[in-house]
Formats: sequence, C-alpha cells, structure tokens
Amino acid sequence: MSKDTFKSFVRLHPELSKYVMNNKASWQQFYELYDLYGEDNSVWQDYFTPNINTQKNSKSKEFAMGELVRMIKNVDLNSVQKTVGNLQKTIGLLQDLGIGSASSSNIKPYEPRPMYRYFED
Repeated sequence: MSKDTFKSFVRLHPELSKYVMNNKASWQQFYELYDLYGEDNSVWQDYFTPNINTQKNSKSKEFAMGELVRMIKNVDLNSVQKTVGNLQKTIGLLQDLGIGSASSSNIKPYEPRPMYRYFED
C-alpha cells in the first residue's frame, strides 16, 4: 500500500486526526494498521463508525454552541474593563516616550516651497 492511498483514506476519515491531536495514536500506527489490514477491516471500528459519525457531527455542533454560550456567560466584564484600561495606559506611556507618535519624531509637516521668480513680471 502506498502513502498516497493512505492519505486518501485519511481524507475520507478525518476523525483519525482527532486521535493524533489528542496523543492517543500516531500517524505511524495508523499507517501500519492500514498497511496490514487495509481499509475494510474490523480494526477501524475502534476509531470510527460511519452511522454514528453523522449523528456525532450534529450533536458536536450543538455542544459547541452551548459551550460558546457558557464561555460568554462566564466572562468577567470587570476584568475585561481593567485589562483594556491597562492597555490604554501602556499605549499612552509609549506615546509619551515617543515610540508610537509621529509628532514627537523628527518628521516635520509638509510645507510648500516658495516660488522663486527669476523674472519679475
């Protein structure tokens, strides 16, 4: 079995990447299983089942939305306001030091040059 066929197999079953991301398995282990048993074997039932997978996707979206709402509810607005205030103070300090301000540097505003007339008309 070639690496290209294994890559196409992984593209068909993206749930395998979750096992790799969670350090429950490695790509090498998956490749060895694929090389030994092929695509259609009961070895893969431990990692995915096609019928339950579609139900999991819809439930995972609902879970993600619920998790997002819970995270927003748990945000402490006082700490956010305090952090924003600290950032504003830091930016003001940097501008006072001349790091973030163009007016404190040696750049002068544009002044048009006077016209020199060689012939007075």
